[in-house]
Amino acid sequence: MTLKIMCNKILICLFASILLSSCYSFKGASLSQDLKSIQINNIRLETAGGPTNLGLTINEKVKEYFQRNTTLKIINQNPDLLLEGTITGYEMTPQAPTSDDKAGLNRLTMKIQFSLVNRLDETKNFDQEFSFYQDFPQNQTLTQVEKNLIPKLVDQIILDLFNKIAGDW
Repeated sequence: MTLKIMCNKILICLFASILLSSCYSFKGASLSQDLKSIQINNIRLETAGGPTNLGLTINEKVKEYFQRNTTLKIINQNPDLLLEGTITGYEMTPQAPTSDDKAGLNRLTMKIQFSLVNRLDETKNFDQEFSFYQDFPQNQTLTQVEKNLIPKLVDQIILDLFNKIAGDW
């Protein structure tokens, strides 16, 4: 490769990374400037299955996400935003059946019902289920893959939740 072609490829990659990083740099940009605080109540587990500490894990990740990506203060009384959540689904289902009637893949799906009360703008209130799934090979047990799959499911659900709150998508 010539030096000119290599430099062009580096510049294209650099430009693409800058462009892509600017697409998701909300950092509270879509939140009203009037919003100063959020209360995130403990996430309840109302489904069979899943680790016993799943609600706590999700709760801490939600708080961490809002602390990192907004200027909102997390408080326990009289917040501008009140967020509550309930884990309503944690299930494994067979996918992609094979010729001998066995599943070629299994799917772990997590569903969380979130409700948001915006005390400054009631039109932004919502009560909505967010879900995400990950597939894994049938030759692995749920116990073997849970440790890797749960963070992926939780991260995507939190991103979807944040986009709903910040962008009202």
